[in-house]
Amino acid sequence: MNLFQLRAFDAVARERSFTRAAERLFISQPAVTGHIKALEEYYQVSLFRRTARSVELTEEGRRLAAISRTLFALEEEAEALLDASRQLVSGRIEVAADGPHLVMPMLARLRAHYPGITVNLRLGNAQETLGALLSEHVDIAVVTEVEPRSGLYLRELVESHICALLPDGHPWCERQDGICLAELHEQIMVLREPDSITRRTFDRACSEQDIQPRVLLELDSREAVTEAVAAELGIGIVSSLEISRDPRVHAVPLIGEGLVNRHMIGCLERHKGLRVVSAFMELAQG
Repeated sequence: MNLFQLRAFDAVARERSFTRAAERLFISQPAVTGHIKALEEYYQVSLFRRTARSVELTEEGRRLAAISRTLFALEEEAEALLDASRQLVSGRIEVAADGPHLVMPMLARLRAHYPGITVNLRLGNAQETLGALLSEHVDIAVVTEVEPRSGLYLRELVESHICALLPDGHPWCERQDGICLAELHEQIMVLREPDSITRRTFDRACSEQDIQPRVLLELDSREAVTEAVAAELGIGIVSSLEISRDPRVHAVPLIGEGLVNRHMIGCLERHKGLRVVSAFMELAQG
């Protein structure tokens, strides 16, 4: 079916006038007449009764008009939806992050500027977060220590420093100027799993300086590390961005080479022009 012809029919059915239908569609009256004539001839039906003063629908015309009204009403609804998304009045964005501390303030700023946008947030480790972005399961990723690659658009957000996490009362808690990394040699420690970015950075720094902590526990969450340290099972490590306010533990900066992580926000290169993605990226740094 020729939708131009059907649209012309719908306009005449609504306006009951070829002249007003032409004005509605921003085309000439002969063009409207030609579309209607072509539609009637192709399907061998009469859709209108034309009199000197008016245009009336035939029975076939009334039945078709009921369908065309529904069809073009849905088109108008779709256009309104897309226009609202373009203006960020409504819409949805999928976000992944390898920790809550950086992404939550971003979401607060997004909500303040665009309260109609719905956000789905996935939290996981850095590998899972990057994988979700590359597989197009999310639109935006807030991730740590990602190397540039083709098709990936990255912007650096902030750097963090690795700190020792100590139980309350530990003699090193007062050393706010920092603890030398070498002092952790043969210290009993409780750490995140080896795939954790913080753990990988810490292990690399220790290896380069031939420092060998005694790892008693490997745990799969920051919260578990905090609980283990609070229970005095060992010393933990934590990013300076993720320091707990738990009074049972204290974070003290570690001093040494290679104890810094870079945190970034990224999207696929071909998606950075999408309005909701670009708006999120703009708000990311406050």
